[in-house]
Amino acid sequence: MVRTVKKPKQRRHEIVKASRELFLKQGYENTTMQDVMTKLQIAKGTTYHYFKSKEALLEAVVEDMVTEYMAIVEKALNECEGDALDKMRVLVTAGRVAPSQPDTVEDLHRPGNVGLHVRLLAVTLSRLAPLYARVISQGCEEGLFRTEHPLECAEMILAGIQFITDVGCYPWNPQDLKRRSRAIPRLFENQLQAPKNAFNFLYEKI
Repeated sequence: MVRTVKKPKQRRHEIVKASRELFLKQGYENTTMQDVMTKLQIAKGTTYHYFKSKEALLEAVVEDMVTEYMAIVEKALNECEGDALDKMRVLVTAGRVAPSQPDTVEDLHRPGNVGLHVRLLAVTLSRLAPLYARVISQGCEEGLFRTEHPLECAEMILAGIQFITDVGCYPWNPQDLKRRSRAIPRLFENQLQAPKNAFNFLYEKI
């Protein structure tokens, strides 16, 4: 049998994609490096040439998922020519890709995917925060918001939304989740000293 030789970038990409699929379906904690090798029918040396450990592979999978996600958000934001509130709506709407990927969300909430889920939330927050900060700064220039710390405000707001409304992190019942979600627009307004009811759209999107 003739061995197929692939370019390094292509081979690495295949390993990341296969690992992503296995992590989501089996759980990161239940997936071994051997599972990845078996799925791709590649040698141990090939796998470890690109990734020295399963932790390194996790980081690559998370980066792949976040990069894919951020492309959607950045495209939507760049196409919006409105004021800061319009762009906030775009960020929230584009950022909530969950309804179109129900299987991915369900897979992330599996018990064996706690590590992947938390890491994904953390990296997503770090990549989203500068975009939110940019919009917050625009809002300050437009007189819609008031803060001297746009990035820190963005980080605090995103951390609150991502974690407190994530049923994978906190198993709220529907009533508890609804109560917390209703408070989020007021928290935005208070944090940014924005006009009353400016963020009511958040409750509809979260």
